[in-house]
Amino acid sequence: MSEQTQQQGTSQARRVVVVGAGMAGVQTAVALREQGFTGPVTLIGAEPHQPYDRPPLSKAVLLGKAENSAFEVDFEALDIELALGREALGVRPADRELDTETGPVPYDVLVLATGAEPITLPGTEGVPGVHLLRTLDDAERLRPVLVRQHDVVVVGAGWIGAEFATAAREAGCAVTVVEAADRPLAGALPAEVAVPMTAWYADSGADLRTRARVARVEPGAVVLDDGSQVPAGAVVVGIGARPATAWLTGSGIELGPHGEVLADDRLRTSVPDVYAVGDCASFPSGRYGERLLIHHWDNALQGPRTVAANILGETDAVYDPVPYFWSEQFGRFVQYAGHHASADRLVWRGDPSGPSWSVCWLREDRLVALLAVGRPRDLAQGRRLIEAGQEMDGDALADPARPLKNATAAPR
Repeated sequence: MSEQTQQQGTSQARRVVVVGAGMAGVQTAVALREQGFTGPVTLIGAEPHQPYDRPPLSKAVLLGKAENSAFEVDFEALDIELALGREALGVRPADRELDTETGPVPYDVLVLATGAEPITLPGTEGVPGVHLLRTLDDAERLRPVLVRQHDVVVVGAGWIGAEFATAAREAGCAVTVVEAADRPLAGALPAEVAVPMTAWYADSGADLRTRARVARVEPGAVVLDDGSQVPAGAVVVGIGARPATAWLTGSGIELGPHGEVLADDRLRTSVPDVYAVGDCASFPSGRYGERLLIHHWDNALQGPRTVAANILGETDAVYDPVPYFWSEQFGRFVQYAGHHASADRLVWRGDPSGPSWSVCWLREDRLVALLAVGRPRDLAQGRRLIEAGQEMDGDALADPARPLKNATAAPR
């Protein structure tokens, strides 16, 4: 038997335990099988439900158009052991054991995929009528609120706040959105891009109140810091999320300033044979020259392939994607690709007061990010151009009638 064959045999005999049964965890387990791993794989989830996808919660599940969003994965056929309703409590790397509610679980390789958890509004924990929207149980608790067409106050005009406000208006609820910043999506987009989106709320019949903070929640009302009261049969909090990693305290696994697991460019943690993927981890991007922490579905879909490849050890896979996400809000399909923080130029394609337009961010004439509203072709072409590091002709780029792929700079 050759040394390579012996190494592969040893690799296949290792037991892989994946903590977290959301998209990142499920896709890691599936990717291991797809890439030929034959050793034992255990998928551990804190919730008792069959593993499910989260994006439909704020749309089809919430509006009663679907009962759930369970992944169409035959775990039994893939020989993936499911251990559901078991919350992870800690990791002891020296013993190679994961501590759970029902006892320790031994591992040879551990994958952390516990995602992110919503940030709660201080003073509202346990207050009746105050909701989060992160889990299937959250969506099921909120569904009757929409059926009864309660007056709803949404705290936070970020992506999730806008998506819930959209669903609530579709259900016929009176909706008020309270945002502490001066515009929606203040933490995600620059003012000149986010301000045009303000009109979307009024167009849909939702009342957007910016520069407004919640002082307290009372029965039937939200009291703002200026003393005004907003009627509220229900309050939905969407003020952000943080990596669900508090349970790793004392494990020796290095965490970053946002509580995220610090993974390297192969999604390995600071502890041997422990990987981290999805919303709970950041990674260094050679493409953008900084560490990225991405709380979006596509990252949880793409990262597992890199993790699986590195566990198998047959390739040296580096993770450096072009980030991508989408949002459906107020009748508009919004897509974003890339990372615009280091851009030195912004180019508009189309009128932001119209139904479809795009924004391109350039750095040294190379496309680094793109936001497309109702222009999926721009997004598809732009994503490929970002991946290629293509130089662009800024004047040609500004013509919305010109395909992005035909707006590249002439060779020098």
